[in-house]
Amino acid sequence: MKIGSKAPLFSLQDQAGETHKLSAYLGQWVLLYFYPKDDTPGCTVEACSFRDNWPKFKRLKIKVFGVSGDSAKSHSKFVEKFELPFVLLSDPDRTMIDKYGALREKSMFGKKYMGIERMSVLVNPEGKIAKVYEKVKPETHVDEVLNDLKGLL
Repeated sequence: MKIGSKAPLFSLQDQAGETHKLSAYLGQWVLLYFYPKDDTPGCTVEACSFRDNWPKFKRLKIKVFGVSGDSAKSHSKFVEKFELPFVLLSDPDRTMIDKYGALREKSMFGKKYMGIERMSVLVNPEGKIAKVYEKVKPETHVDEVLNDLKGLL
């Protein structure tokens, strides 16, 4: 993803089955955070960090979307279990995840596979890429994003 390039458009369902399109959010900042799997240790830490800092994102009027390949049903359970106040988008065929560069070759126990890299993309109100966060750390990512937003808004 190149800073200043147009963010790839998407149309995906959330945990409640509602469809979200990037084009509907033009005019506001959007953070897309990509994560491997609902209700796993690192993904839960990251999601709960966004939840715990939610008032700051609301105050800054930032639209936050978590994106993974999990189903809407899985997202719904994850949202309910951890009382997540933001939208989780379901991309089971990983089309959007791939367009944003989060689908990468990974390796576990010597086997290679295509998996979702933990990363985020900040989209400005004009629909362009403002910042790309590669290989984020679940424990510190939210603070990094909030600090960057202070300089961008």
